[in-house]
Amino acid sequence: MPLIDLRSDTVTKPTPAMRRAMAEAEVGDDVYGEDPTVNRLQERAAEIFEKEAALFVPTGSMGNQTAVKVHTKPGQEVIIEERGHIYNFEMATMSAFSGCIARPVKSPDGSGILTWDEIKGAIHHVTSYYVTPTGLIALENSHNLAGGSVLTRERTEDICARAHEMKLPVHLDGARIFNAAVALNDSVANLARPVDSVMFCLSKGLGAPVGSMLLGTKAFIDEARVIRKMLGGGMRQAGVLAAAGLVALEESPKGLPEDHANAKLLAEGLAGLPGVKIDPEKVVTNIVIFDVAETRLPVDAICAQLRERGVLMSGFGSSIRAVTHYDVTRADIETALREVRSVLAN
Repeated sequence: MPLIDLRSDTVTKPTPAMRRAMAEAEVGDDVYGEDPTVNRLQERAAEIFEKEAALFVPTGSMGNQTAVKVHTKPGQEVIIEERGHIYNFEMATMSAFSGCIARPVKSPDGSGILTWDEIKGAIHHVTSYYVTPTGLIALENSHNLAGGSVLTRERTEDICARAHEMKLPVHLDGARIFNAAVALNDSVANLARPVDSVMFCLSKGLGAPVGSMLLGTKAFIDEARVIRKMLGGGMRQAGVLAAAGLVALEESPKGLPEDHANAKLLAEGLAGLPGVKIDPEKVVTNIVIFDVAETRLPVDAICAQLRERGVLMSGFGSSIRAVTHYDVTRADIETALREVRSVLAN
């Protein structure tokens, strides 16, 4: 039975165009800065985002944690929404590597998208020697655990303008920023323009097999390159990977609207099932999170039965997450809905 894998958009397989590009990639030693394909990817990413420079990194977590290290000093705090990826899914690296702690802030409306007033209340000024000072504000767009909610350009501009008045840098975890741009009908350059640094993934909705990009000023990227090496990210003939990233960067964004349409279809179908709680209007990108507490069935049991029926989803707490991507068709979504309906009816 072919599997319909909705666990994440990281499960995508390289397209034929990506595989050809990888096979034919011109390569060199990237630690020496001599891999022409890596250099081309970095230049193209910087051009698209209208940033001074970019750095190819193996993973999004490495990109985020490199940014934290460059922006902060040991003993500082990083303000972040309480469900943020940097705080929840990056192995406490900000503490272990950068010597910082998170200052998580709850999004009162549940959207995961903070306002300046919510951030401001968590900022610690260096006015008392016994208070841990704020070193960085970290945003996320789209917001993974908030169901792919999006941060508008206007909200980002407001937060950054006020943060910069206080001489605080802002980093954007833009792992799925291309999805956010499609949902907002805006450009990734506009969404990331106000921030001091941004990371985005090539290996999620864009479908490349490996890699993420970190962008900022030339001075920032010069420092980031050193940190990447400290973290073991100094790759050699990495152009083989960068070649797929170039294809993903140029070709994959045009397919994201279909992923979003499939996510909306899934959300609308789930909303009609007994015991399932989800608001389809809040599903604007490719992430669907639905609460199954009222079904009175264990989440693990639901996911296990779905797996037996050829549908893979991820459970956490009382909710299940499904993520659409270019390896999932509309017909797959209809099949997945049918199987969820059948499992919940048993």
